[in-house]
Amino acid sequence: MNQIKHYFFLLVIAAFSSTVQAQRPVLTDEEQITEVVTKEVNELFQSEEFLKKKNKKYAEVKGAMTIDIGVVQNGKVSSFFKVDSEIKNIDFINFMSDYILNHKFQFKLQKQQRYKIRYSITF
Repeated sequence: MNQIKHYFFLLVIAAFSSTVQAQRPVLTDEEQITEVVTKEVNELFQSEEFLKKKNKKYAEVKGAMTIDIGVVQNGKVSSFFKVDSEIKNIDFINFMSDYILNHKFQFKLQKQQRYKIRYSITF
């Protein structure tokens, strides 16, 4: 009986720990959302994984790009729109679009909230 209590206790602790870790903050301030999105996208484009993939297929691509990134309630990227770009390589632009669209931010928005963030980057 004591062993069953021990397993139950461990199960409750494990469930609580994973729930606490899985909770992402809910952001409401537009400036804070813009700041966090910019920080995360900067980290994404400077990540070893991204740079490895970019340099493998698009090492010659250089220039500035301005994009709009749409974010929805659960922190998922809902849209990618190229506003302006010195980069004309459509395959690279599609690669970037896919890369961003597969990203999930480390925060949530209030119900029914969406934000569009303008982001500029130079490669």
